[in-house]
Amino acid sequence: MSESPFLTEGIAAGLINLSELARQLRPQLESDLWKPVGQAAVVMALRRISERLPPQDRAAPIVLAPRTGELTTRADLAISTYRLSDSSNECQRQLLALAESCPGAFVSVTRGVHEVLVACSRPLDRMVEQAFAGERLLARVDNLTALTLRLNPETRRTPGVYHSVLKKLAWDKISVVNMMCTFSELTILLDQSQAGAAFSVLSQIVTH
Repeated sequence: MSESPFLTEGIAAGLINLSELARQLRPQLESDLWKPVGQAAVVMALRRISERLPPQDRAAPIVLAPRTGELTTRADLAISTYRLSDSSNECQRQLLALAESCPGAFVSVTRGVHEVLVACSRPLDRMVEQAFAGERLLARVDNLTALTLRLNPETRRTPGVYHSVLKKLAWDKISVVNMMCTFSELTILLDQSQAGAAFSVLSQIVTH
């Protein structure tokens, strides 16, 4: 059950037919337990689980920053992923120095354990190539849109707040390419073809 959060939420909301779910779960349960399992027993177990699940109206609230909880969007972005190297820090410094000449452009550099991800507006592409000229490019994704939610700083104390946002996108079959967080901002990168649908979904968070 823990491997399928949507299924868990469906049971908690009373949207799942427990008898049909039990019928589908029986073969796997019998294989795991190495013995026959009665459907009635599975249904009873599912009912007990549903009684212990928290009500859906107790889900983590998404609290926006007062008067600044707007949803902002930036289009025509690209992300490039490079292999982390001894010179990655210097490459990052060069890029940020070059980007100072384009104050309105979007640029973000994320350093991981083995990789460095650069997200930027398309006008900065040549600057990225120049700064990381000697680095190994692992992947590149173009035609992206960034949607940014400004959250109340207190949300850092709220378990599952990011899950609440991503769940709304997943229910509408919207794929997230990448996401970045600062202290009070959540930025989601997705394909431009899904930007309109994602904006519609996240707008409901802003208006509610």
